[in-house]
Parts: sequence; structure tokens; C-alpha cells
Amino acid sequence: MSAGFVYTRRVVFYETDLAGVVHFSNYFRYMEEAEHALWRAAGMRIDGVDLDVGWPRVSATFDYKRPLQYEDEIQIAVSVSAVTRRTIQYAFQITRGDTAIGVGSMTTACVARDGVAMRSIDVPADVVSKLRAAAGQAAE
Repeated sequence: MSAGFVYTRRVVFYETDLAGVVHFSNYFRYMEEAEHALWRAAGMRIDGVDLDVGWPRVSATFDYKRPLQYEDEIQIAVSVSAVTRRTIQYAFQITRGDTAIGVGSMTTACVARDGVAMRSIDVPADVVSKLRAAAGQAAE
């Protein structure tokens, strides 16, 4: 995966257990943080009470290679790996310097929101082109 868009953060204490190792569930939070940072880099917001479109997750995976610990500075590379009519799939690669920590993916559906009700709708083409541009990817 090319490192077109990279989000950097430091592991904080509350994300670890008593041995200082990051709990497995936090890797999904790291991916979501990087996704939101990509949206901001593209000049967009992924969510808000004033928006009538939402992006619920419909799938998420992560393959762990090495553990992270308290105070580790990590890089999360994110790219748009696939787009269907109604979903966007992202690919993630987490590293600590030159050390591969793991890889993951997340798929979001595009939905129209009416209160708490949601209805699947087509992904706006401009959203995909802006995300790909922010990730340093060529338009498809």
C-alpha cells in the first residue's frame, strides 16, 4: 500500500493494559481516527448532526503483526481500496517507524438519515474523488 495519506499519533496510557500493551480493540479506533483525518484533509466532514448523509460501518478487519505499547508513536496509512455504488472500503497499514504493526480494512455504507432511520443511497462521486485526491491516489 502506498503511503499517500498518513496520520500520526502517540499511544496514550488509557489504551493499554497494566503491562503497557495496547488492547486489541483500540486498533479499530486508530483506523477510524485516520479515516476522519483523511476526510478533513479532503476538506469534508464525515458526520455531524446537521448532515443528512451518514457513513455507518458495515465491515471491519485487522490482522495483528506486532504489539504496540504506551508512548509508541505510530503512523496509520489509509487509502480508498474499493468503491461500489453504495459503499467505500478503506485499507489501513499501521507502522511504528519501519516496523509493520498490522493491516486492516473498513467498509462504510452511504446512507440518507431521517432522524434515527437510515436508507442506503449511492455514494456521491465527488466524495470519492476528494478522498482519493487527499490520499494521493489517481482517480478511477
